[in-house]
Amino acid sequence: MSAIVEVRDIHKRFGENEVLKGVSFEIRKGEVVAIIGQSGSGKSTALRCINHLETINDGSIRVCGHEIGSPRIDLRQLRQDVGIVFQSYNLFPHLTVRQNIMLALRHVKKMARAACEERAERVLRMVGLWEKADNYPEQLSGGQQQRVAIARSLAMEPQVMLFDEVTSALDPQLTGEVLRVIEDLASRGMTMILVTHEMAFARRVADKVIYMYQGLVWETGGPEILDNPQTQELRNFVGTGL
Repeated sequence: MSAIVEVRDIHKRFGENEVLKGVSFEIRKGEVVAIIGQSGSGKSTALRCINHLETINDGSIRVCGHEIGSPRIDLRQLRQDVGIVFQSYNLFPHLTVRQNIMLALRHVKKMARAACEERAERVLRMVGLWEKADNYPEQLSGGQQQRVAIARSLAMEPQVMLFDEVTSALDPQLTGEVLRVIEDLASRGMTMILVTHEMAFARRVADKVIYMYQGLVWETGGPEILDNPQTQELRNFVGTGL
């Protein structure tokens, strides 16, 4: 099966600071990939480059048939094919949960209102929040708001979902709520890339783990690399460098 995401030798600089120094990996349809590493290793930057929220300086990215960086790229279609959920929920506070989800469906996909409402119900049921459809974000817990953000992205029916440390601002109970939703998506065959510090979750759900260190991919493999690291850097990161 050909890769749905191909990252080839990408470099990204912010001024004099080279954050990505030649990162390469590929992801096949239906795979769940966890990108791990210390803060500042380039994980989130790599993720944002895949969705063209950051522009690369060198290398190439191909995702869902889109050549990232091509002058002919259709960003509108790219953002429909590649959903992204951030640490901050970015919900519109003046809109209800249902309205937050329907907004892009109406204005980007140009769907009829009835179809929007039907899809909003479907994705809210997927994340276990249909009963909160008419609530406003401020009436929800942080975990519930993050689940709404996931539902909003799912409503666009992306081919790939990106998650950028979506649980890092949540307490353990709320983290569990959100991770259960992501685990359910994995069981449904959604292609996902997660930047995460949740090692137990990566062990349980990821098909592939990518360890980044100082702007490079240091180790790649199945979740077993977390139990049998091949480098001192990964041993230190997972706490076995004694």
